[in-house]
Amino acid sequence: MNRKLIWITILIFGMALVLASCAGMQTKPTATNFKTLTITLESFEVPQYDGYWYISSKVKPTKGEAGNRGAPLPMSFLFSITNPNPYPVLLDGFKFTVAFDKDFDLVTYNNQDSYWIPAGKTDQVRATTMITARSALLCLLVTGGYKLKARGWSPWQALERWWKGVPDYSVPVTVKEGTFTFRADGVEKVVPFQATFP
Repeated sequence: MNRKLIWITILIFGMALVLASCAGMQTKPTATNFKTLTITLESFEVPQYDGYWYISSKVKPTKGEAGNRGAPLPMSFLFSITNPNPYPVLLDGFKFTVAFDKDFDLVTYNNQDSYWIPAGKTDQVRATTMITARSALLCLLVTGGYKLKARGWSPWQALERWWKGVPDYSVPVTVKEGTFTFRADGVEKVVPFQATFP
């Protein structure tokens, strides 16, 4: 009886070791089994709004120095990233261009931070950037002139439209030319991305 009990104990212990070693084995990332992660623009918001204004350098300020300055427009984007792989994947930087009314590229965002996306899970990453009415005006005057003319807008009409319409979502905001770089154990995958909100 004791011998039988000893053999059963050894057998159970041996099977437990085999099962534990199988459970501990992870799939090694390779170029062929590295599945593309899914990126979704979940939300967009203007976290602080100070209205639309522009002050010429010819205007004497109440305080401070005169200069060509315009209202800030901070923008915050929330992305959901789903990892379908059986191993964690590192988001190793991402970038995108922000455009208003789909055609007017106003700022390029570049994030070099790293974030781990757990195996089989969805995680979220926030990207916050800001433009000013002054920087948008310069961008329009340099690269957007023909697009403005096609729409029959002056730069000032466009700026007022955007500063009043972006915060209440009446002007579409597009994330375009986006690239998200993912890495897993030496394997790299760059995923393109584009979305418009709302």
